[in-house]
Amino acid sequence: MSRKLEFSVRIHATRPHVWRAMLDDPTYRVWTRPFCAGSYYEGSWAEGARIRFLSPQGGGMVARIAANRLHEFISIQHLGIIRDGVEDTDSDAVKAWGQAYENYRFRDVHGATEVSVECDTAPEFEEYLREAWPKALAVLRDLCEAGPDAV
Repeated sequence: MSRKLEFSVRIHATRPHVWRAMLDDPTYRVWTRPFCAGSYYEGSWAEGARIRFLSPQGGGMVARIAANRLHEFISIQHLGIIRDGVEDTDSDAVKAWGQAYENYRFRDVHGATEVSVECDTAPEFEEYLREAWPKALAVLRDLCEAGPDAV
């Protein structure tokens, strides 16, 4: 069974600028450090595409991009876990999550961009995510507000 967590940050930059900083490989690697230093992704953010979120140690998550509305909304459907480079989408542990999503919304708010994150998580990861998400969003904000040359 999963729990839904919500986080948000207001960033003084345009939605296209924030979108690029969040999803482009070089800056993705920076703002996701609070989750796992050295994390990266393989695959595409295109709707329907399969994507893998990986740690330098070979672990991570396999997912599908359920929706992608440019500069507005992206939804990631988690399909399973990766251990030592091997995908697991069928174990009882994975099935116990049920339908797990991570959704990002980008809205214009008083000359800034509000990024809202809604994610489903297993109870054993809740505390970790409650600590990591605010830190990661603060790094994203700092990257974006440093200016276009920083992203």
